[in-house]
Amino acid sequence: MTTVGIIGAGHIGSTLARGLVDRGYAVVISNSRGPETLADLVADLGPRATAATAQDAAERGEWAIVTVPLKALEHVPVAPLAGKIVLDTNNYYWERDGRIAELDEKRATTSGLLQRHLPGSTVVKAFNHIRSDEILTDGSPAGTPGRRALATASDSPLGVAFVTALYDEFGFDTVNVGALADSWRVERDRPAYVVRQDAAELEANLARAER
Repeated sequence: MTTVGIIGAGHIGSTLARGLVDRGYAVVISNSRGPETLADLVADLGPRATAATAQDAAERGEWAIVTVPLKALEHVPVAPLAGKIVLDTNNYYWERDGRIAELDEKRATTSGLLQRHLPGSTVVKAFNHIRSDEILTDGSPAGTPGRRALATASDSPLGVAFVTALYDEFGFDTVNVGALADSWRVERDRPAYVVRQDAAELEANLARAER
């Protein structure tokens, strides 16, 4: 059984934990307040779920999901995630995160910031432009007309292939944005953000994005 470390237990983190457990994965989930505050969540998720510290989640996960506010990136463990694929669901909300000059000045991307923080990991953009309450409800079998598509981006073809397979497990087609430097096309306030779209529509929305 594959074990996934989830760092962040908000709407996206807890929803992905549910989806992964339902698909046969084990999850080790953490938040900033301590594992004891996740007792109700892991009890609801069942025996495949464990609450832990971020350090433990990073160490025990064969791959990981980072789904924390950008202002908390510096607290994401580095060493235990080296050599692992790390999915980044993050978005920049300056109202929550405070102003980040690199992002305001369009010199960086949210996923690029995480990759810089985790130089030994393979960071892949994933699940950032879908509402949490749609992750487990909008999927459909491969080949379904109008199947919803989600975007990904990574500097690693292996990372893109990994997320493509995972998206398919959740019932979504994949559109590859390209490198992390191009992942701004699917960030907040762009045409593809939190819109229900099939692959052709997503490709068109990505192309329409302006920085």
